[in-house]
Amino acid sequence: MVSEEACSKKERNEECFINCLTRDLIERIFFRLPVSTLLVCVGVCAHWKTLIRDPNFVTSHLKHASHYSFIFFQKDYAAGKNYPSDAILIDKAGSQSTYAVPTIDPDDFLCGSCNGIICLYTNRSTIKIANLATGECLHLEKPTKNLSGDQSLFYSFGFHPLTREYKITHLVGDYVEERPQNGDKFTMIQVYKLGDEKWKDIRTPEALSLTCIKNSGLVNVGGTMYWLTDDMAASSKHVVMCFDLGEEAFSQIQLPTPVPEICVHGGPRRYWIREIDGKICIATSQTWHKVVYGKL
Repeated sequence: MVSEEACSKKERNEECFINCLTRDLIERIFFRLPVSTLLVCVGVCAHWKTLIRDPNFVTSHLKHASHYSFIFFQKDYAAGKNYPSDAILIDKAGSQSTYAVPTIDPDDFLCGSCNGIICLYTNRSTIKIANLATGECLHLEKPTKNLSGDQSLFYSFGFHPLTREYKITHLVGDYVEERPQNGDKFTMIQVYKLGDEKWKDIRTPEALSLTCIKNSGLVNVGGTMYWLTDDMAASSKHVVMCFDLGEEAFSQIQLPTPVPEICVHGGPRRYWIREIDGKICIATSQTWHKVVYGKL
């Protein structure tokens, strides 16, 4: 049998051998480990904890990590049946991931995702932040409880690459019972930075359209939130509104006038805003009964 003293000496020698490696080699080893294993390594020694908790290491590990596709099925009601929310992670090989995916309740709605972290709107008084790599889940109080007309699509979630801050945004409309049409406009964006304890109110330059966001969508790219709104200076025209999550400032991008086309049915022109390969994409087409008609 090996004595306790011999075992202890062997463990010290092995520990010494690993820590004698250069930081670059240790990092290369850690880059290949999943987050769940790194969380265990943090408790081994102060040296490993400092290395793993270094923001530069976290960023590099994210770049080396395997990419997973996240498919979210929003809850829906069709053909007399209720279909609850559900989510699946799929790896490069096309098989379901073995990552610790946090439980998504049937009534949750997806507000946004970035760097493996998702933001979920709940029917309760909280917003849920879930880390798909660690399985951790955080519940944050909504900025306003029991707000009439409050919906998941008025919330968004993004990450700013320079400030390295995650922020949740909430669009606040002027909901007045006597004038419900005011709910089609919003005059304030509420911002919550992860790590803070309260929401921050930021006024918009002018009353902006919530209807456009309902119809066209909203995206976060490179630390900026983008959405379409009506151009007040020209009828039947849109502009792209921008909200920088770092500076928390607004700006606009003018859109070129679409080439006129003849629509037999005379349907309205619809616009959509999406993200493709880290860039903003605007699509437009004539529609008829919500179906694309003609060229996109």
